[in-house]
Amino acid sequence: MSAESDSRTSTTGEPKSRVPLPEGTIAVGIGLLVAGISSYAFFKVGQEALGKDDFKPIVALWFATFALAPGFFLPLEQEMGRALAHRRALSLGGTPVVRRIVPLGVAITVAVSGAVAALGPIATREFFEGYGLVTLALIIAFVSYAPAHLARGICSGQGRFAAYGMVMGADGFVRVAGCVILWQLDIHDVGAYAMLVALAPLTGVLIVGARGQLRTEAGPPAEWNEVTSNLGWLLIGSIMGAGLVNAGPIAIDVLANSSQKDAVTRFGNGVLLARIPLFLFQAVQAALLPRLARLAASGDLTEFRNGFRRLMVVVFAVGAVGVVGSFAVGPAFLDLLYDGGLDRRTLTMLALGSAVYMVALATAQAVIALHGHARVALGWLSGMLVFLVATWLSSDDLYLRVEIGLVASSLAALIIFVLSLRQLLAQGATIDEGSVLDALSDRPLES
Repeated sequence: MSAESDSRTSTTGEPKSRVPLPEGTIAVGIGLLVAGISSYAFFKVGQEALGKDDFKPIVALWFATFALAPGFFLPLEQEMGRALAHRRALSLGGTPVVRRIVPLGVAITVAVSGAVAALGPIATREFFEGYGLVTLALIIAFVSYAPAHLARGICSGQGRFAAYGMVMGADGFVRVAGCVILWQLDIHDVGAYAMLVALAPLTGVLIVGARGQLRTEAGPPAEWNEVTSNLGWLLIGSIMGAGLVNAGPIAIDVLANSSQKDAVTRFGNGVLLARIPLFLFQAVQAALLPRLARLAASGDLTEFRNGFRRLMVVVFAVGAVGVVGSFAVGPAFLDLLYDGGLDRRTLTMLALGSAVYMVALATAQAVIALHGHARVALGWLSGMLVFLVATWLSSDDLYLRVEIGLVASSLAALIIFVLSLRQLLAQGATIDEGSVLDALSDRPLES
């Protein structure tokens, strides 16, 4: 069965279990892999073209974009997908859902863009080395990711996962291809590379839109409670979770002095290296979505527990390999990829922070699947507060204080998620299709 076929009946006309995520979800994994690989390629080519010092504003733009856009728009994507999947299972058209959520996206876009514009002079001076065009690129990037996330919500809710993967993959591919072209044309203008980050997300939206893969059918009116039942908690958790995973380079940018311009670029390179296990985890997880969704559709909590235990074994193993690998060969690998710049301690600490974050993310998804949206919001909010305190008080060393903050914050969030999961299971919490769709689309890591 293709990713865009109706999952409610088989070719013989026999009913199938209602599954919000049909077979073909592997396309999401492919999109994630393309997006992940393109991140490393963009950083490599961009630094070859501009040099580490001049690439610093692009690094700051990169992590600011992926702290803001997924944080604010991922919950809309999740609620769009959940509501459309529910209607699709009931053979109801989804256009009223789209008409409810799109204005919310517009309102968020206007509000956040206005706030960034108001703070533009400060951002230009303190973060972007005086490049006003990079500040403008941050606003444009945020605006561009609004339709990208809404399009992904439509694609997931309608079961069009090949289109979903296209929206994700085209973003990364176009960004890298454009960067290579600028490099080969010997263009060294920072603003040109910034605009690649800003405009690339629109490419996939235009492609799937031109193919008619964003169409929905007319249906009965959608009440607000159909599309906003968990939106507030999802927003808090998403903003904090996306902020936390991108907080390291942003904190380095804030704390570094004028003579440490390349420190942000070097630290950003190390963060990308430490994220390799996270990218692999998300791509592998995407391939597991159909089975987990079936378990939710049948309400099989026992099998869901078993599946979660097996998933956590994989998560711990991947995290451990990442930490050991960073300690053993991290400096050599970073030297090969980005001409070095970080020592073994920093790379190992970044890998440890990434591994703990990955475990926390997987646990948070299980909590959301059991309708613990508020608990996940509390966990990520607590993690962000711990990051701020730990980074402020732990050390005077520029890198070490941020490394400690990253590990401590993820650990704090993980503790809250573990305790929440134990409580929910002890209380006999249930799972359903909607909660699992929310959980498995909860991916604050984009870049």
